[in-house]
Amino acid sequence: MTEAASLYSDVDEQELQRNAEASLLHYGTSFYPEMIVRASGQTITTSSGHQMLDWTSGQMSCLIGHGNQEIVETIRKHAASLDHLFSGMLSPPVVSLAARLASLTPPGLDKALLLSTGGEANEAAIRLAKFFTGNFEIVGLASSWHGMTGASIGAQYHAGRAGYGPNTVGNLVLPTPNAYRSIFRHADGSHDWRTELDYGWDLLDRQSCGSLAAVIMEPILSSGGMLVPPPGYLKAMREHCDKRDMLLIIDEAQTGIGRAGDMFAFQHFAEDEGVVPDILTLSKTLGNGLPLSAVVTSDRIAAFAKKEGFLFYTTHVNDPLPAAVGDKVLEVIVRDNLVERSRTLGEKLQQGLLRLQSRYGCIGDVRGRGLMAGVEIVSDRGTKTGAPQLGKAIGDKMTELGVWAQLSTMASFGGVFRIAPPLTTTDDEMEKGLAIIEEAFASTPGTMLLGAGHDGSI
Repeated sequence: MTEAASLYSDVDEQELQRNAEASLLHYGTSFYPEMIVRASGQTITTSSGHQMLDWTSGQMSCLIGHGNQEIVETIRKHAASLDHLFSGMLSPPVVSLAARLASLTPPGLDKALLLSTGGEANEAAIRLAKFFTGNFEIVGLASSWHGMTGASIGAQYHAGRAGYGPNTVGNLVLPTPNAYRSIFRHADGSHDWRTELDYGWDLLDRQSCGSLAAVIMEPILSSGGMLVPPPGYLKAMREHCDKRDMLLIIDEAQTGIGRAGDMFAFQHFAEDEGVVPDILTLSKTLGNGLPLSAVVTSDRIAAFAKKEGFLFYTTHVNDPLPAAVGDKVLEVIVRDNLVERSRTLGEKLQQGLLRLQSRYGCIGDVRGRGLMAGVEIVSDRGTKTGAPQLGKAIGDKMTELGVWAQLSTMASFGGVFRIAPPLTTTDDEMEKGLAIIEEAFASTPGTMLLGAGHDGSI
């Protein structure tokens, strides 16, 4: 047995659980009932030996798999020779990562600031937008998730606003473009997203005190339920921002670096061609599970920030070790053509999930792009009534059978599975995972196996 495999092979599960109960503060989620003692490739193993395909890539982060040997070697080398420095010092991996990012982003995303988490990157992006524009009002989408720090959670509407006192002043909200549930409809029943967006801006203009600084949005709203804005939405949002002299911040914590089938998800639709955010934030996927994030912006904004003394000085800004990991992640993604791999394997994932939808009436909607999918569980397709308890039962069965696919433990997620396997997933692993998911639906009461012509209503 290798050192990695045996590291926690002899843990005392009961003692660890007692110590966990005695010493850990809960932070908004129920803990998985068993200790995880190993993660390798896309397989995670519990203390009892139970193995699961990790179809959330950790916290949507391990883009190229757990324990990737090139990442392990990069960490080993830099931990031994170049780990952490005074924040004003530069090092080769920091410069290399910034340059590699600039080579992959379109013109207008030219300079990078390296930080630790997605929330921190969004905090810096919002702070930079306020500093550059001289305004303070920040606009978010109603199902957004941007982090747990002051300004980032102020622009977040999915969860986390109530019970903590006043949020940051100057936060305004637009409706989420949820094609499955929106009340804005054309006569044929299709989503009238443009009227929805224009109506939202009309209300927002009435609320604003005249100090609009930026919109911050995800190109796919992951925590909101894997909601994909329609083709042309980003362009329309850009036009609204330009009309009001606002910046556009795009948060690609989960969608960036190939996850959604493009290097960056904002580049996907032909209808949005030419749209480049003023500020792009990256995290999760950039560090393959290590704490690493980036704020990328234009030469124009960067020059202003330098001249006027923009301040975002932290202990771990531009740290060498995580920067080296991020640089290696980008190298592997490009070298191994994993963006295209995400796109093609994602088509198989979508096809498999759509097949399930055709067989089980509890699946109200399947959505997503690349290796980033959402499956919404309902009790009635006609009314679209959510069924989070059924979703939990299906999720528990998936876990038992060997696939970990997140149905959030927070009720606000509304019974939507978020599925995000690593980009290094093999065809065999994809087929195995889909087969396990189908077995979970087949063996869970209430999933409504469909007969010919059945529409899923009960």
